[in-house]
Amino acid sequence: MLKGFKEFILRGNVIDLAVAVVIGAAFTAVVNSIVNNLFNPLIGALFRADSLDEAFIWQIPTMDGSVAEVKFGAVLGAVLTFVIVAAVVYFVFVMPMNILKERADARRQAGEPKAEDPETELTVLAEIRDLLAADRQGRSSADRAE
Repeated sequence: MLKGFKEFILRGNVIDLAVAVVIGAAFTAVVNSIVNNLFNPLIGALFRADSLDEAFIWQIPTMDGSVAEVKFGAVLGAVLTFVIVAAVVYFVFVMPMNILKERADARRQAGEPKAEDPETELTVLAEIRDLLAADRQGRSSADRAE
């Protein structure tokens, strides 16, 4: 029983998943901090509201005399938050990592000799055809010389 548990825990994908969850939680804290402390105050100042939830409210009278509120600002805030989070993740994490990866790949490829294209059936058949044609020409030249 313990042997099976040990094999399960020590599998590479379980460890990778655990690391991904921990790193994901850390990234979430960083991204939320950037969005909440940098972008949200700028947007709030732009729309003159503490939060977009309080902006662009449309009040509709109901049949019973009360008022229903349609909060366009809340929807706009959710969309903007999504776009801002996506932009922060891309420009702070994804783009720099892609640049670093491209540079590392370029350095690695600069040290390796360029691999030739693998030989295919068509290239082998073309070589055989060319050899047979050269052999025929060699025989017909030898026949004429005799």
